[in-house]
This record gives sequence, C-alpha cells and structure tokens, in this order.
Amino acid sequence: MTGQERSEEKSECVSLSPMREAVPAPPECERVCVFGTGDLGRSLGLRLLQAGYGVVFGSRRPHSSSSLIPHGSQVLGHAAAAQSGHLIFIAVQREHYDFLVPLANQLKGKVLVDLSNNLRKNQYPEANAEYLQSLVPGAEVVKGFNTLSAWSLQKGPSDANRQVYICGESVQAKQAVMAVATKLGFSALDRGFLSVARELEDFPLQLFPQWRLPLYIATGLSAAFFFYLLIRDIIYAYFTQGKDISFRIMVSLANKVCPIVSLIMLSLCYLPGVLASFLQLYRGTKYRRFPDWLDRWMLCRKQLGLLALGFAFLHVLYTLIIPIRSVEHSLKCTRMHIRENRTTEFDTTTAWSGDSYLSLGILGFSLYVLLGITSLPSVSNVLSWREFSFIQSKLGHLTLLLCTAHTYLYGWNKFLSSSTYKWCTPPGYMLCLVLPSVVLLLKLLLITPCVDRTITRIRQGWERRADQRNPKNSQPLIP
Repeated sequence: MTGQERSEEKSECVSLSPMREAVPAPPECERVCVFGTGDLGRSLGLRLLQAGYGVVFGSRRPHSSSSLIPHGSQVLGHAAAAQSGHLIFIAVQREHYDFLVPLANQLKGKVLVDLSNNLRKNQYPEANAEYLQSLVPGAEVVKGFNTLSAWSLQKGPSDANRQVYICGESVQAKQAVMAVATKLGFSALDRGFLSVARELEDFPLQLFPQWRLPLYIATGLSAAFFFYLLIRDIIYAYFTQGKDISFRIMVSLANKVCPIVSLIMLSLCYLPGVLASFLQLYRGTKYRRFPDWLDRWMLCRKQLGLLALGFAFLHVLYTLIIPIRSVEHSLKCTRMHIRENRTTEFDTTTAWSGDSYLSLGILGFSLYVLLGITSLPSVSNVLSWREFSFIQSKLGHLTLLLCTAHTYLYGWNKFLSSSTYKWCTPPGYMLCLVLPSVVLLLKLLLITPCVDRTITRIRQGWERRADQRNPKNSQPLIP
C-alpha cells in the first residue's frame, strides 16, 4: 500500500465517541466487516461487538454515519472496509449491490454473507445470493441471517428464534459463518448449496404457515355451529312461538359456539396421536412414514391446542357476563313469585349436578391454561422431555376428560327429552361430544396393559415382520 493510499484510508476512517464511552475490542480479536448502517446492520454490529469481535462498518458516507453505529466500532468507506476483514456481512438491499462491482478485486477470496430479503416471492428471476455471486465471482457467497430481524438481534436468542439457516457452495465459508452464529448464541443449520437460497429468502415472507390449517378448521367449525344454533334457537323460536330473541345472538349464542369449538379443537389436538399409535400397531413397526395428511396434522397440534384455549377463554368471559346481564330478569321472576306467594322446592339432584358441572369446568379450564403455558418456548425449554410429555400427554388427556364430563353434566337430563330436539335436530353440545368421546375410548384401549406393552416394544425398535422371519429370536408380546 502506498503512502497516498494510507492517507486516503485514514481520511475515510472516523473515530466514534470518546474513548471512555467506547467498548474497544481486544487487540487480538477477529475483525469482521458489515456493509450497511441501517437497522439490521447496526443491530448485527452490536451483537458482534458484544460477542468479542472487532467490527468495521462500510458506508457510502462514513462521516455522516459515524453517529449512528454502535460504540467501539469503526466506519470506513467500502473499499477500505473490505480490506479490514475476511468475513463481510452484506446488510443492504439487492437494488444497491452495484457498488460491489468495482470492489471485485478487493473482495476476491473473501466470504460475503448475504442478509437480504425480498418484498414478495419470485420478485427476481434468481435468488439475491446467486445474483451477488454473479457480481463478485471471486468471492465465496453464503446466504444466512436473513430470517432474523433487527429486533431479534438486539434482544438476543433468548427472546427470539435461535435457528439460523445457512447455505453456500464453499464448506469452509459456511463453517466460518456458522462459527460466528454459534458465538452469537444462535443455532446454525446448513441447508446445502447456494441453490437453496431462494427457499431461505422465502421464509420471512411466509404468513403463519403452521397456523393456516388450524385457523381454517376453527373458522369452519365456528361458522357451521353458529348457523346451526341460529336456526335451532333463534329462527325456531320465531317461526313456532312468534318470539323475537335475536338479541341472544351477541352473547348467549356466542357462548354456545365457543365451548363447542373449543372441545372439538382440543379433541383434534389429541386424535392424530391416537391414530398414529393404532397405525404403528397395525403395521407392527415404527420404521415407516406416516401418511402426509397425518404428518401435517401432527405438526399443527400445538396451534390447534392454543386456538382451543382461546375459545375456552372466550367461553369463560361470556359466562361471567351472562349473569350480570340477567340480573334484571331474575329480579322480575323473584317479584312475581312473591306476589303469587309461590315457592320453589329445593332440588338436591339439580344442585349436585350444577355444582359438579361448575367444578369440572373450573378444573378443566385450569389444566387448559397449564397446557397453554407449558407450550411457550420459554417454559418448554426448561422442562425435560419426560416432564413436557407428562404435562402435554397425561394432563392433556385429563383435560379432555374433564371438559367432556363438564359438557355431559350440562345436558345430563336432556338427552331423552323430546323438547330438546327442535325440528328433529340434536343440540350443539350433543354433536360436540361425539369426537371427544371417540378419542377417549380409543385412548382407553391404548392404555390397556396388553396393547400398551406392544406399542412400547414397537417404539423401542421391535418389528413384527422381523420376528416372523426369525421365529427363534421372537418373544411373545404378553409374557
């Protein structure tokens, strides 16, 4: 480097705030470069500084950018910054990649980490990382860190997603980037060659991919039962009795729809596990894939359970509102009984069923909340697999049992009453009891000793076909 080039580099280098406020890196620390002083670039630079790296920012206007970047870092022009480190993070949009073309010689042999994303899928004919590689063919381009937001980088992996996806052509370059991700506290996953970059760039554009099926199910069930109960309760009263009780749509009807959908969604949360157990029992092995529909169903069980919990919360709120709204009606009935000097005999059976109904509902909802809390990543991460399985499986089926019993007690004396079947249709709560009853009966079969022992052996690697081929090595299912 000539003296003139050194003087130009010194003129581009801008010192940050006073040294007493700076967080200087150790002299022997590894230096990395970040092209871009936007929100993402600054957040990444701050995380790198906290991890012990020396950070040099590359900017078009280094003098005006000096007040924006974190303390303890440097800001240089792009050409000077490119020479300061072997690993360079490109935290700029694809539209601004042109400035890299004149730097092709300085970037030759360096590792460029592309952090960019697009506004929509298939916005460009090739992935941004592939386009970057075509602009700087002498560099090793790696796609990574694009699934992290500036906020998640600032808060750290404890409050954000720990997964960082990496792809690229060079194994050494990917290992260098993965080492940085690990040092920052993230979990790096190598997804393969640079041709996978388009898939990684589409990840941030996905809108609730695992929530779509549960939301469709919840919306469909809510609409179906809403119109079903609207016909049975509101329209039936208008046509047969001439009563206009449409005001019940907002609270009373909604309070019937919410528990029905909640119980069905909770049943759908545990039904795929039961079906998977029977499928393994039928096949006699665990080394065969489940059907795609069952595999997808099992992957969205958490979302089904959380939506069921949401409907249960709405049911509790509506239940608390209804007595407040009905105070005036209760007072009118009481005054009418006083004027007529009429008394109502206390029914012990009704009192027992009512208190039991409320008690089971409270217990079921309490376990419901416990299931929801333990599904949070911050809680599930501190639980062992056995603890998590006990809560989500054992206590989950107990929750389903309590909520099903709660619904049975609600209409225990109405099942055989002809007045219950308006227009020859069963009430909504009777319909919603079908699926949870089936799930509980199937689960009861699975926990019987002989069936449970067989399933346990299958999940430990035993295969029925292997024993048929080698009858001498086979063991009886029931000793």
